[in-house]
Amino acid sequence: MSPPPAPLVLGRASKYLDRHFNRQAMKILPGEFYATSEDEVIVTVLGSCVAACILDPIAMVGGMNHFMLPVRQGQRDPDVFYAARYGAAAMEYLVNNLLHLGAQRDRLVAKAFGGGRVMDGMTTDIGAQNIEFIRGFLRNEDIPLWSEDMGGPHPRKVYFFPHTGQVLVKRMERTHNDTVVNREWTYFQEVTRASMGDDVELFT
Repeated sequence: MSPPPAPLVLGRASKYLDRHFNRQAMKILPGEFYATSEDEVIVTVLGSCVAACILDPIAMVGGMNHFMLPVRQGQRDPDVFYAARYGAAAMEYLVNNLLHLGAQRDRLVAKAFGGGRVMDGMTTDIGAQNIEFIRGFLRNEDIPLWSEDMGGPHPRKVYFFPHTGQVLVKRMERTHNDTVVNREWTYFQEVTRASMGDDVELFT
């Protein structure tokens, strides 16, 4: 009997032992995703970014992504690491990798988190755009959205348990978590400079 496929990860995501939950945990950052059939936990911290937790509850295969913008402006980016910063590619890669691990397309369900309005001075509400995207994507792909916690002014820390589908969400006070906002702000500038050019006005 052949062994099950190994968990799939993109980016710099790091695994550690979470002593509180007494299991292996994978922490993912913006532009990353992780798919697994193991009994572990996937962790991320979100501001205006959105994370989709997708699973096949029968096969007990699940994964999470973490994207900054809904779609790349212009041509499809062939670089997977770069493209996964965008919701359209991040969802495609995550779903395909779940299928590789043994999930069935017609059994996939989703939970979605993030999309907060946490970056001051924005003329565009990136969080709202991400929320609109993920709801539309799941609706168009006939993937039921089982639950969500999106929008509002708070960053969030999300723990996803692929074997059970359980998600724990901790809303974080912005005044004590400027690191989350500053990291997203820097990341957002890098992504928008690379994808939109210098002629797009995003801030006042």
